[in-house]
Amino acid sequence: MDKKPHILFLFSDTGGGHRSAAEAVIEAVHLRYGDSVTTEMVDIFKDYAPRPLNRMPDWYPYMVKAPDLWGASFRITDGRARARAITATIWPVAARYARRIINQHPSDLVVTVHPFGNSFILKALGNHRPPFITVVTDMVTTHALWFDNRADIICVPTETARQRAIEYSMSPEKVVVVGQPIAAKYCAPVGDKSVLRRSLGWPEDKFTVVAVGGGEGMGPLAQTARAIGESGLDVSLVVVAGRNERLKERLESINWPIPIHIYGFTRQLPDFMRAADVLVTKAGPGTIAEALAAHLPLILYARLPGQEDGNVTFVRETETGVWAPTPQRVVATLRHWAENPAERQTVVEACSRAARPEAANEIARIIGNQLHLTRDTEIIA
Repeated sequence: MDKKPHILFLFSDTGGGHRSAAEAVIEAVHLRYGDSVTTEMVDIFKDYAPRPLNRMPDWYPYMVKAPDLWGASFRITDGRARARAITATIWPVAARYARRIINQHPSDLVVTVHPFGNSFILKALGNHRPPFITVVTDMVTTHALWFDNRADIICVPTETARQRAIEYSMSPEKVVVVGQPIAAKYCAPVGDKSVLRRSLGWPEDKFTVVAVGGGEGMGPLAQTARAIGESGLDVSLVVVAGRNERLKERLESINWPIPIHIYGFTRQLPDFMRAADVLVTKAGPGTIAEALAAHLPLILYARLPGQEDGNVTFVRETETGVWAPTPQRVVATLRHWAENPAERQTVVEACSRAARPEAANEIARIIGNQLHLTRDTEIIA
């Protein structure tokens, strides 16, 4: 019996939705090709980096609490020459660990969804290597570490990211715009909002606002929620605090003057988005892509300097939402959209145009082409 092709996905839980992007592509691969391929995910930092770098996923939520410092480090290290200098400097240490990943996880194709999973792994693989695909998970402001011309294909979310790759000397024919990969559950038809709200136990007839702060409940979520609650607006508010239990408890202790539902970490976010009228969120790339798939207007209230700067620009230029970095501006936008439903509907239509729900499926198709697979799971000899 012929051995099934094996695909190795390299990621790390250091922000940017790297894990969710990898999981979305893996899901799409198996939906498209069934069990004719095998897949696995490896965390390049937690599983293989030397101490203390193996703690990077644990440190990330604390590191981004100093956003100005984070943004400065992004800008200082960005640039093709600087990226090469970084990889050359770190290579003597990284080589051992990169080779260990390759030796312990032999594969027929490598997919990386993390900027540190590119140059080090490609160099360790050498000339006689399996196909290598980079899936860039930053929408617009993409760091130079994402781009290594030795990769066979570089999948990017936007045309701006493609132009940035070309500016960093990537071969244009290798750089493909596919969109941001999101899970299939976010790509279901929008459906009837009132029916969804009824199933969730929310008021059916209220202008409904969902406010999120990412998996860790980051950003000024509490202040923003309080401002909405005290605004006098006739709205229903849903707050998703993620894994931030302290934030959830703090919000639950408040005597709210409006209908409110407060959640911790939840897997119902796809239904929440389809049931809502507006999403208030930080400018994370995955959340933006998920909202667009739900045709849900965005109010961005926070962004991480560096890689999320361009996400704000993207939302503005596509007219899929607004940048409102203070609670007062969030409330003003909500008031305007609630009082002018035709204007909000224009934004809904812009979201529909900008959405790329097939991104994960397109990446799966590209992977299948590299491995010479067909949709009926037959492997071509």
